[in-house]
Amino acid sequence: MKIHHIAIIGSNYEVSKKFYTEILGLHIIREVYREERQSYKLDLAIEDHYVIELFSFPDPPPRPSRPEACGLRHLAFSVENVNDTRKELVRKGLNCEEIRIDEFTGKEFFFTQDPDQLPLEFYEA
Repeated sequence: MKIHHIAIIGSNYEVSKKFYTEILGLHIIREVYREERQSYKLDLAIEDHYVIELFSFPDPPPRPSRPEACGLRHLAFSVENVNDTRKELVRKGLNCEEIRIDEFTGKEFFFTQDPDQLPLEFYEA
């Protein structure tokens, strides 16, 4: 029917929480600390759409993301204006790649990354 959510484990919960809420502007639905797992679970939304579960665990193993490692390649966000989004993220301190044009759709996009080097794409709606 549709994708329900994406789960992300951050190496530093507070850093990841700040990134996804303050820099990307996702809204907190709920935040829970699970004592038995020594883990936070933060449910985040874009507008009214529940999209990301942000987790913390003690000492999670690193996951390679570059060069093109197996598994989830990147997370893509649809945005109204790619240029404005890129300018805003650069203003907030992110290192963003230059805007490119999708050779198949003709739409603009660019990449940046989260605090754990998860590639994030911002794609023209």
